[in-house]
Amino acid sequence: MTVTQMHTAYVGLGSNLLSQAGTPVETIGAALHALGDAGELMAHSSLYETAPVGFLDQPLFVNAVAVLRTEGGPELLLKTLLAIERSFGRDRENSVPKGPRTLDLDLLMMDDLVLNTPVLSLPHPALAERRFVLAPLAEIAPELRHPILKKTIRDLLLALPNDGVDQNDSVRRIQRVP
Repeated sequence: MTVTQMHTAYVGLGSNLLSQAGTPVETIGAALHALGDAGELMAHSSLYETAPVGFLDQPLFVNAVAVLRTEGGPELLLKTLLAIERSFGRDRENSVPKGPRTLDLDLLMMDDLVLNTPVLSLPHPALAERRFVLAPLAEIAPELRHPILKKTIRDLLLALPNDGVDQNDSVRRIQRVP
């Protein structure tokens, strides 16, 4: 008998363009449902309206974070997340870096795994710097510890500077997922 190891994964979701599912709010709701292909959806945050970071000349984003229990390793989960993005019309190869997108799914953390390969780094390298990820993640897992920085998600969020494009009011909770 083979014993399957279960993993806990944290996935960031973002959208600021229409998809076949509808508006960005509807897209995030549909994407949360589609995450069932990657594992068991354990929890998800509210939806947050967020200012763009990096490439500023684009619509506001809708962001959320989900927690999955999954049997596969990180590379398999990443492959599934990229397939879900493509099913919502995302074309990573022909898009503007940090630009508008129908759906963005980022593997933020998986258990306490620290990984750095050509295709995947865990935890996500920019996790501790992104209010649009830390705010929804702190809503559902405030005591989760960053495996490298050894700080809680709540502490990382509170440590962010309140200036520039990532100030406190650049991220606003708008609703629970429909």
